[in-house]
Amino acid sequence: MYWLRRAWAELRNEVFVLPSRTLVLAWGVALLALPAVYGDAYVMRILTMTCIFAIFAASWDLLAGYTGQVNFGHALFFGAGAYTSALMSLKLGLTPWASVFAGAAVATLFGFLVGYLCLRLRGSYLSLATLAFPLIALGLLFAFPDFSGGELGISGLRRLTLTATGNYYVAAVSMLLIVSGLWRLADSKFGLVLHAIRDDEVAARASGINTPRYKLLAFAVSAAAAGFAGALFAHYLRVAGPSTLEVALSFQVVIWGIFGGLATIYGPVAAVFILYPLTEWLGSFRTFGELRLLLFAVIVLLVLLFMPRGLAPWVRDKIETQCPRCKQRNTFYRKICRLCGAALEAQVPGAQRLVGHQ
Repeated sequence: MYWLRRAWAELRNEVFVLPSRTLVLAWGVALLALPAVYGDAYVMRILTMTCIFAIFAASWDLLAGYTGQVNFGHALFFGAGAYTSALMSLKLGLTPWASVFAGAAVATLFGFLVGYLCLRLRGSYLSLATLAFPLIALGLLFAFPDFSGGELGISGLRRLTLTATGNYYVAAVSMLLIVSGLWRLADSKFGLVLHAIRDDEVAARASGINTPRYKLLAFAVSAAAAGFAGALFAHYLRVAGPSTLEVALSFQVVIWGIFGGLATIYGPVAAVFILYPLTEWLGSFRTFGELRLLLFAVIVLLVLLFMPRGLAPWVRDKIETQCPRCKQRNTFYRKICRLCGAALEAQVPGAQRLVGHQ
């Protein structure tokens, strides 16, 4: 009973007081309850892939959005997790779950390596340098086809569970746990340091912050989450191929991040849940077969034109306001801050609505 009362108090005082948190809770409950309500195999497949790519998008946002290290080669970590898990599963006979965590571990090492090699670079130079790594990895895979499977990749992997519903729950629960963990990490002191590095690295270093260490850790954590997503992807499709390292996948995650809203974690996740099922749905119509990418581009451009900070911050700005005194968020219709009692925007002449990153 104690834990139930504590959980209810947490929901009442921390979740239900803000529309955005209530929406996130409802979305999570809907994800977990969906198979019991609507268990169509095609829908389960689309949502399973969506959950996997949501982990990938959130991992990119931690690195690019919070630290400012825009990675154009993020598919390297996704592919490293996929290939490592596949090779260890087939060559060494590891169980699928053990190979998934092994893939995440190897991707973490790749993150440390890429971060160490790119620490001295900033801005566009860093982005172009990271773009080269998945291309190098693809060249190495094609150079040793007997080991890597070449252009055909590695097939015949075992799935994590035997049923479509089981695989869906594996992806959905993993996504909820990893995204929540990344959000809590970004909302901690570590995230504040990453913000400082992104805004002014020179000032952060002058304040005594070991910026190379924090950037290296950001690369490693981001790579670990992306590698885990890649390993899930390989075992779900039962194949790890060159598509997991393609440049198109790296740019796809950039689109998701910018569309949803940088430095939010939840923004890119929302973008994946909107854009990935939408493109799959449009692809099911012959009429849109050739125009699918064009329609996708038009939707992205419209969002960027009218919501330059991304979809999620724009929506949150419509349903919540930020207190000018304590900077805490409140429901848009409140006149008085729920925490400090200060007058909100409607009663403060000239006050502007502010949007926090968390």
